[in-house]
Amino acid sequence: MNHRILNILDFSKVKQMIAQYLTTAQGTEELSQLQPVSDETTISSWLQETEDGIKVQRLRGGIPIPKIETIRPQMKRIEIGADLNGIELAQVSRVLSTTSEIKRFINDLEDSEIEFSRLYFWNEQLVTIPELSQQLKRAIDEDGYVTDDASPELHSIRQNIRRSEQTIREQLDGIVRGKNARYLSDTIVTMRNDRYVIPVKQEYRGIFGGVVHDQSSSGQTLFIEPKQIVEANNRLRQHQIAERTEIERILAELSAALVPYRKEILHNAYVIGKFDFMNAKARFAKEVQAIVPAISAENHVYFKQARHPLIDGEKVVANDIMIGKDYQAVVITGPNTGGKTITLKTLGLLQLMGQSGLPIPAGEESQMGIFKEIFADIGDEQSIEQSLSTFSSHMTTIVEVLDKVDDQSLVLFDELGAGTDPQEGAALAIAILDELGARSAYVMATTHYPELKVYGYNRANTINASMEFDVDTLSPTYRLLIGVPGRSNAFEISKRLGLSEHIIQEAKQIMDGESQDLNEMIADLENRRKMTETEYLEVRHYVDEAQKLHGDLKEAYTYFFEEREKELAKAREKANQIVDKAKEEAEGIISDLRKMQLAGGQTKVKEHELIDAKTKLSNLRQEEQLQKNKVLQKAKQAKKLKAGDEVLVTSYGQRGTLIKKIGDQWQVQLGILKMTLPEADLQSVAPVKEPVQRIVNTVRSSGNDPVPNQLDLRGKRYEEALNEVDQYLDAAILAGYPQITIVHGKGTGALRQGITEYLKNHRSVKKFEFAPANQGGNGATIVTFK
Repeated sequence: MNHRILNILDFSKVKQMIAQYLTTAQGTEELSQLQPVSDETTISSWLQETEDGIKVQRLRGGIPIPKIETIRPQMKRIEIGADLNGIELAQVSRVLSTTSEIKRFINDLEDSEIEFSRLYFWNEQLVTIPELSQQLKRAIDEDGYVTDDASPELHSIRQNIRRSEQTIREQLDGIVRGKNARYLSDTIVTMRNDRYVIPVKQEYRGIFGGVVHDQSSSGQTLFIEPKQIVEANNRLRQHQIAERTEIERILAELSAALVPYRKEILHNAYVIGKFDFMNAKARFAKEVQAIVPAISAENHVYFKQARHPLIDGEKVVANDIMIGKDYQAVVITGPNTGGKTITLKTLGLLQLMGQSGLPIPAGEESQMGIFKEIFADIGDEQSIEQSLSTFSSHMTTIVEVLDKVDDQSLVLFDELGAGTDPQEGAALAIAILDELGARSAYVMATTHYPELKVYGYNRANTINASMEFDVDTLSPTYRLLIGVPGRSNAFEISKRLGLSEHIIQEAKQIMDGESQDLNEMIADLENRRKMTETEYLEVRHYVDEAQKLHGDLKEAYTYFFEEREKELAKAREKANQIVDKAKEEAEGIISDLRKMQLAGGQTKVKEHELIDAKTKLSNLRQEEQLQKNKVLQKAKQAKKLKAGDEVLVTSYGQRGTLIKKIGDQWQVQLGILKMTLPEADLQSVAPVKEPVQRIVNTVRSSGNDPVPNQLDLRGKRYEEALNEVDQYLDAAILAGYPQITIVHGKGTGALRQGITEYLKNHRSVKKFEFAPANQGGNGATIVTFK
């Protein structure tokens, strides 16, 4: 990729934004060497690493990586036999300890069965050296200080040093606090030339004897080592020399221990830098709300709701930018300061970022192409030194582009053909676009020339676009309108600013007819687009209302179902109580019948006695409060009795058939008896039919086809899926399942959101949550019932 395009599109500024999230020197070096590439395998690997970094950031807050300096010079020095100092060894130790910590962290992710594309690949390349790491940590602290535990000899030497220092301080404290304190300039103990001394007034130098090591700038104070501590200072000095010698030996020993593992340590540092870069890309993605785009092998670029990463997120206007699928050339027209140049730069910069493996600030489902070269002619590059005008500088760049462009190139032209005579400039622009089209290059160009609006309409694989301008506020909206060419708003703006109407009308008459027709066509297109948007918003409003109503109905249905179950349970309980009481009374009646039979010595109870007994049994039936039920009263009144109807004789509890009506009474056939009964005792009933097996369109919860404990909705339409969820939950509740799983996949998230809203309103659902990562993550929902 040519370096000129990186400067034009400010690729280095994006790298600066990412650099603030790096913590290692190796990660910083990785970023500094980053360049866009055109190899699909490499780009895919880089994007997978970015996606892994974002996933770790979301699940665990990122990979734990401390601040680490580069260790390449240290490894080079020990290769040639040099010894490292304490600080350098501490830096190497930090690499080894970080390696172990990252290894444990990623192994824990692997144990949790969380899937990654490249994370485990890099983790396998880390080499832990626990013995060497422990040896370094025991001997060197984080600041490079050699600890007492580095060796028994050093521990013993430092104990002697501390004892010697304590002895010297005690002796000197006795002097500065004793009767000779008046001879001192200050009652303190200090050091000169690594030896303990006291500040003595110059005129009393002979009082203490000993060695003078220094004097104050005025000469009034001498720093004297009293003679009584000279020997103690000498012993302390000997211990200090022994300490330095032992430290040098320890550093040499540790440096030699690193030599066999030099390559492994260097590679560990390299892999840690990779992880650090993955972390930084993930944090950058979170900051600018970026995503990892898909790769289109056919170079069908679609950046959904794309935003320029260098513009404040609260001010930037997102636009859908498309090229490659339905058209390979986009001609953007419109007024200055409308956002045309930013749109060009957004397309080019996001494509560069994608080909560098970086996340792009765009919406989900965005996809990028892979271009071998991206060319741009953006901005005024006139050169006084080279005597190049604006037009000349642009044409020089265009000539260079045409020398190298092919069908794998993306070309961005800002103000194509500008800087010269409008007719000639427009003709050149058209010819250049035709040449690029003949080479099948992908082109996005901005222009003011009206001729190019017609060009974009007539040429195959070419489409017009424009930046929207709000005439009412006299300001651009920075929205990209694909398929609608821009138009001059000079007349409307002039009119709003107060220019006389007759001047505007004269100007319109001066304009040639083609330009007038073109502007009218563009205005009509804009009006149609706005009407379509208005209709879409209205339809969307009704859809939202319908979805809300649908949710309310589902909630009401759930409430009805629960209340029905409660009432049925109460009714069953009450019915059981009535049945138990009726059985008890029936047993008493039957007992009386038996007593009557035994007392009379009869072999058979007479018919009228049997009817009386049945009447008593009928009287056990609970009367319905029809007088309070107007619906049943009306239904009963509407039912007219006629000969041949089957009826229930309420006074006897027997079914019979009407024979004929006699006045206000009916003759009824009751078995072998014919009886005349009042109409009030008769209740019409339906004829007894043979039972017919009903086929219920529900999921059976018993038999050979049990209800599964998991519902898979992948591939289903939204309404169809929600309907299946509704039926499935009813079946699962009836089956007595405490918990079920709904697999809805990830996709766009619309189905997942719909199921979430449905479950929130379901009265039988106790709780629901996304499945663990090893069971589908946010592609499946586990539902627990009450």
